[in-house]
Amino acid sequence: MSAATTSSVGAVAPADSEESILTSPAARKVLAVLRLAVGFIFLWAFLDKAFGLGYSTAADKAWIRGGTPAQGFLGHLDEAKPFTGLFAGIASPVADWLFMLGMLGVGLAVMLGIGTRVAAVSGSIIMLLMWLAEFPPVKGAEAGTNPLVDYHWAYALVLILVALTYAGDTWGLGKWWKSLDIVQKNRWLI
Repeated sequence: MSAATTSSVGAVAPADSEESILTSPAARKVLAVLRLAVGFIFLWAFLDKAFGLGYSTAADKAWIRGGTPAQGFLGHLDEAKPFTGLFAGIASPVADWLFMLGMLGVGLAVMLGIGTRVAAVSGSIIMLLMWLAEFPPVKGAEAGTNPLVDYHWAYALVLILVALTYAGDTWGLGKWWKSLDIVQKNRWLI
């Protein structure tokens, strides 16, 4: 006789089924840690660029000191790259605000475990645009080890995984968030 678990919809699944593995306490905790780690990557990027903490942004280049995070990035793209002209054309104070609010919003939403669907879409778009801006990667010491798939793809996929698995329910505010009337009426806000 094999062990069985009851899923969230009431059906009984074998203990070793994909559904029971995904809903196991150990898997939920790993997903929560993954959610917090990637959320902190986005939040840290915002904090470092906003306040010039000295990791990727020097204090004198901080956004609060007149720095231009998106314009700075877009203004230093290799002119030989195919999308440089497109991205140079969108470099503006509006792009700085959108980028910074995007990093803050995605970071907070993912860390808190709320609005993970919106964060997954927004964060994935940010990652896709950053990947396109740097495509194709240069060869040599500064290059990654893979010319097509890099950390931008990994972060986007983690954001999608977090949203699809309700990872915000474990060690986050996801369950509470989903109980709100506005979220009940607008499921895309989950």
